[in-house]
Parts: sequence; structure tokens; C-alpha cells
Amino acid sequence: MAVYTDVAADELADFLKQYDLGELLSYKGIAEGVENTNFLLHTSHGSFILTLYEKRVAKSDLPFFLALMTHLAEHGVTCPLPVKAKDGEALHELQGRPAAIITFLEGIWPRKPNAVHCAGVGEGLARMHLAGANFAIKRANALSVAGWRPLFDAAADRADDVQPGLRAFLSAELDYLSGGVWPTNLPEGVIHADLFNDNVFFLGDKLSGIIDFTFACNDMLAYDVAICLNAWCFEPDHSFNVTKARAFLNAYGRVRKLSEAEEAALPLLARGAAIRFLLTRLVDWLNVPPGALVKPKDPLEYARKLRFHQSVSSARDYGLMPSGPVA
Repeated sequence: MAVYTDVAADELADFLKQYDLGELLSYKGIAEGVENTNFLLHTSHGSFILTLYEKRVAKSDLPFFLALMTHLAEHGVTCPLPVKAKDGEALHELQGRPAAIITFLEGIWPRKPNAVHCAGVGEGLARMHLAGANFAIKRANALSVAGWRPLFDAAADRADDVQPGLRAFLSAELDYLSGGVWPTNLPEGVIHADLFNDNVFFLGDKLSGIIDFTFACNDMLAYDVAICLNAWCFEPDHSFNVTKARAFLNAYGRVRKLSEAEEAALPLLARGAAIRFLLTRLVDWLNVPPGALVKPKDPLEYARKLRFHQSVSSARDYGLMPSGPVA
């Protein structure tokens, strides 16, 4: 979440006339994240989140995201629900951008995740994967292997300005991952694809909800697991915390056990997840829109994570005993 597009109070009040949400009392921009413009709204009927979809989000994909949230909520996953306007539609336009209002979830995202948080995320992710199994709408992952090279091309000329040798490092890794090693036969389904700590809310140590489905798509379920290993199981100094990883993987496995093939593929999938976020962060780092109320995230964090995953030989290095019971 972030703020790229400002909205004046009178413009927002006019927009809200399309909804039965009462009177606008106050609103403020939400600075976290990097993709869309978000505001927290307080009306006489309660609190809501307004999202203006920007950047990588195609308008044609928005019905997928909105329908997915409704589907998951109906199948026991706590997540925001799209709010329909008086015309029965959840998607409208504000400031020339597609816009939607969703319900507000109580909770706080953990700034310093611990092993208990990681276990909650593991269980929540597995439940989301199971709940999405019969979701009928499909959306391809535009940021999988085929999408990485264009991102690299967009940033290659200035990559070494961020870190000397970064261009060659990225090029070599892309050559490897696109050279036929990427898995193609693992279980697939709906994945969140962006389950970072600012997209998961907790009340105390209990997960209270999952938010921000604007990267959700159909892909390998274990790839979502690998994204979370990157997002949740490293310390601020970028060292890998095997205790957090074990808690996350074991909790996931108690709800949905990884197959032997998924376990074996984890190191490779983690490399792919690392380079995906390295590349998108690098592009964002080099192309912050003028006046945007957002601070781009450090791409070099994921260069360090990628180097760690390159040294991993098996799922044992993540705290998982391959092919053994998950306890």
C-alpha cells in the first residue's frame, strides 16, 4: 500500500455518494507498500479502505481480485470484503483510476515478526491455498519466469549504480533460472504472491486477517511458500532464521503437507522468489514517480537473500526434514 495519487476531500465526498456508507468524517493516506494508492476512511457507518489501482495492476484483472476476496471469505479465510455501491458494482473510478472500497480489518501487522507470527502465517497461507482450490476464475502470474527478463532489461543499464556488479549477478541468475530448471509439474492453485508482513494482521499472537490480493494469481502453491520464506524468515541483518522457517513450514504442513517434489524444489523456488522481488524493487528504486508519498524498498536486501538461497542444497537447510513427517 502507498499514496501516489492525492484525493481532495470534496472529490472523495462526491465519490462516496455512490455508496451507502454514510457521511465522510475523516481520511488519511496509508504510506506502507509500493503498488497502489490507499486511504483509510472513517465514515458515519464505520472504517473502510479505499484503493486506487495504479502501476502494474491491469484494470482487466480487478474483477479477479475482488471476486477472490469474496470467495475466500465465504470459505473461512479472514480477509477484506469489497463494498458494492448503490449500482451493485464494487469497481468504480476516481481521479482517472480504477477504485474500490473494501471493509476494514482489525489488527496490526508485525514490525518484528517472531516464530509465533511465522507459524500463524504458515497456517493461514495453507488455509488460503485450500480455500482457493475451487475458485473458478483464473489469472496467470505475470511476474513469473517469463516476466523477469523484461524487468531486468528495464533496469540493467543503471543496475551497477545501485551496486557494482549487480547487472552481471542478475543476468547470470536469470540465465540459470530460465534455462529449463524451473519446475513445471508441481501442484498449482490460487496464490497470494505478496504475503509480506504488512499484508498480514495479528491481534496479539493470533492472525486476524490477510489483505492486499493485487498480486494474487494461479501458480505453484510451493512458490507462495518460497515467497514467505523470503519475506518472513530473515532477520534485519539479512541472516536466515531457521527457527522462524521451521515454525512457518511446520504450521503450513499441518494444514497442507508439501509433496516430496515440492520439498525438493523449495531452494530453487526460493531463488526465483528472491530474484522476482529484487527485480521489481530495483525497477521501483530507479523509477519513483515525482511527488509520490512512498519510499521505495531496498532491492539489495533481496540480493543478499538470493545469495543465501544459492548456497542452499535442500529443504533441510530451511528446517524441514524432506519426505519425513511434518510435526
